[in-house]
Amino acid sequence: MLSVVNKYQYRLLNHGPTILVSSSFNGKQNIMAAAWNMPLDFDPPKICVVIDKKTYTRELIEASGTFAINVPCVAQVDLVTKLGSYSGRELQGTDKFAENQLQTFAAKHIAAPLLAGCVAWLECKIIPEPHNQNTYDLFIAEVVAAYADERVFTDGHWHFDGYDELRTIHHIAGGAFFATGATIQSSI
Repeated sequence: MLSVVNKYQYRLLNHGPTILVSSSFNGKQNIMAAAWNMPLDFDPPKICVVIDKKTYTRELIEASGTFAINVPCVAQVDLVTKLGSYSGRELQGTDKFAENQLQTFAAKHIAAPLLAGCVAWLECKIIPEPHNQNTYDLFIAEVVAAYADERVFTDGHWHFDGYDELRTIHHIAGGAFFATGATIQSSI
């Protein structure tokens, strides 16, 4: 049986992994949650992410030309909700990293910090597309480095069995998430 979906069509497609986008420029840094992201190409690898004009993260990304994608997991769902609920622009004399006592490590090719505890990280350099950025808030970026937690990603494949707390999370709406489920192998 099919149901008609009028008001929330975007939710049918918006079930990819939620990410945390970190940025840094001129001594300032920020991190925000984002659900609208996807891979775009293989060689060189590219991704797309939607980042609203009003965000502080976007301001830093546009100034630096780079950002990091941090792929959080079930163990971080409350942190993701918290980081996505307010702007770093609101903070005086501090930032979201310091305020939330976030542990980070340095990226190799960009200034944005990488968040410890995630299961994957992508260092990204923007491919300038002013029309897409200004009209659709869509950023296209080349992935210049990628890392993953070997407990759940090796040889190009995710394998979460035995690591439920490290499963990626997917924002649905209103603070609700689901976690990546069991692997199902095709018989073909």
